Amino acid sequence: MKNNFSLERFPQLFAGLTFLSLSLVISSLIGASAIRDFQQSRDVLVVTGSAKRAIRADYIVWRLSVSSQQATAQAAYQDLKSQTERVQSYLTEKQVPAQSVTLSAIESYPIREITSNGQETGQTLAYRLSQRLEIRSEDVDKYTKLSQESSELINEGISIVSEPPQYLYSQINQLRIEMVAEAAKDAKARAEAIARSTGNQIGAVRSAETGVFQITSRNSTEVSDYGIYDTSSVEKDITAVLSVKFSLK
Repeated sequence: MKNNFSLERFPQLFAGLTFLSLSLVISSLIGASAIRDFQQSRDVLVVTGSAKRAIRADYIVWRLSVSSQQATAQAAYQDLKSQTERVQSYLTEKQVPAQSVTLSAIESYPIREITSNGQETGQTLAYRLSQRLEIRSEDVDKYTKLSQESSELINEGISIVSEPPQYLYSQINQLRIEMVAEAAKDAKARAEAIARSTGNQIGAVRSAETGVFQITSRNSTEVSDYGIYDTSSVEKDITAVLSVKFSLK
């Protein structure tokens, strides 16, 4: 009788205690769910996959230049013109198509007189003129050989400088797509092997990040954080790297 009187007298107190109890239960359930979700979000495996292919350059860029230094600009120009025409004739003899050859603008450098203490006197001793020729072609072997043979023009008195050819691979964009797919397969295989060893299974991919591509000379161990694109060799290796984050289940 006394207890009933107390509850009737203080109904707000009973309701408040009931609401507090329910709130504690709900908060516990929400907290447990949040902890479980947080733990699941942390159950991930990050694996790096890679793919490597051997490729051969299918495009060549070869540059060579001729120069002349004479007492006057006119004399230097006439000499340079004569040398350039001989080089063009030489390329024609080697069956180089005219459309494959590009001539740059002539560059002119005055040679100033300098005293023993390094001061210019204002006098011009001579003029040096140069002209560059550039050849682009898909015939890599032909122009590789020609770049090595062109020094024979020196015996004719031609002031020629042959630069090392640049070797490129024209299908690089398509190849990158294929190699990312290969790197992804490698990453998945690695992840499955690691998960099995710990009694787990991999789930969905959470994220993937492509690394830089390394295009190096054949069997090179050179790498760079910014990527490498070797143009000095015909035979190359291309390596793709992909970092993948898998969920675990």
